[in-house]
Amino acid sequence: MQSNTCDLAILGGGLSGGIIALAMAARRPDLRVMIVEREARLGGDHVWSFFASDVPADAMALVAPMIAARWDGYTVHFPGHSRGLATPYRSATSERLDQAVRAVLPTENILCGAEVVAATPTSVTLAGGSTIAAQGVIDARGITGLPHMAGGWQKFMGQSLRLSAPHGLERPIVMDARVEQLDGYRFVYCLPFSETEVFVEDTYYADAPDLDRPLLRRRLADYAGQQGWQVESVVYEETGVLPVIAAGDFDAFWAEGAGGPARAGARAALVHPLTSYSLPDAVRFALHVTSLDNLSGASLERASHAWAANHWRKGRFYRMLSRMLFGAAAPEARWRVLERFYRLSAPLIERFYAGNSTLADRARILAGKPPVPLGDAVAALAGGGRPLADLGLEKSKKT
Repeated sequence: MQSNTCDLAILGGGLSGGIIALAMAARRPDLRVMIVEREARLGGDHVWSFFASDVPADAMALVAPMIAARWDGYTVHFPGHSRGLATPYRSATSERLDQAVRAVLPTENILCGAEVVAATPTSVTLAGGSTIAAQGVIDARGITGLPHMAGGWQKFMGQSLRLSAPHGLERPIVMDARVEQLDGYRFVYCLPFSETEVFVEDTYYADAPDLDRPLLRRRLADYAGQQGWQVESVVYEETGVLPVIAAGDFDAFWAEGAGGPARAGARAALVHPLTSYSLPDAVRFALHVTSLDNLSGASLERASHAWAANHWRKGRFYRMLSRMLFGAAAPEARWRVLERFYRLSAPLIERFYAGNSTLADRARILAGKPPVPLGDAVAALAGGGRPLADLGLEKSKKT
């Protein structure tokens, strides 16, 4: 039986775990950090996009190696309203994340193709019997649901398309809601990585997590055809089902993993409750970990709990908006909520996505006639309205 020792063991080489590894290498290079990933490479197969304003300026260098494309602004389209915004936009890829982590950690500290069968605050047992003894362990593996929480789902299929002629896009389309509204609030998302390569994603704010992949592929093909794009090949495809949190019992959620290691990412509910964005919170938490004097197992777990509990408290306003979206708006009319939001000021929109809305921002978002029936809005906020989905249920996926 082989045994390894380290100061910090990170379970899961996705976005959250990868960024913790990068932060530790940059700010605590004296410590031995190991990262364990069950797949053949770190990061899986994903594109993560974010606004430059989401990440503090002094932390941008941390994520810079992951970035595959940069734009000076973006566009949104709704049935009666289109708008261009000048907020810089960035996209990171799994391939870049894998390369970035491998550039800063020794090869022997990266265990890919390794399945974790048990973990404690100070130890990891892998399939085959090998173990890791660590001063502290952080569990950053993804989970299929959020027990004791309710809301809805943001689900999507994205494809990287190689075209036979230029697509004509100069910057990303973050939301194109001019498409037929099906299965909740639906929009298409486009990232122009080159003149003839575009990443296109069909996204839904839906009440159920089911993914019908053949259907979504047809819809993506239809959208490309409507734009006049001639597709030579689909280079890459990804799918995802992310929780949109409207309500929950954080203490009960955390108690589900009592006695285990510290947590990060989705396992700590470190996501934006309404947008499901996770990169800004992944960066903030990673920097927090590097600042801790005590990385021992129990202390690290308490630190992750305190950070996640504070994040939950700060997310109350966004959970309220999620209740409005899922509990008060009819699925086919949810686009009106986002259309109204995108008529607000650009700085307010930036702070919203970063999870840093001010009191004035919150008042402005709620001011005026609501884009949903007033009675339904009041009912949703009072705990009634349309029923919310149980986010603790394991997500079903159709093939």
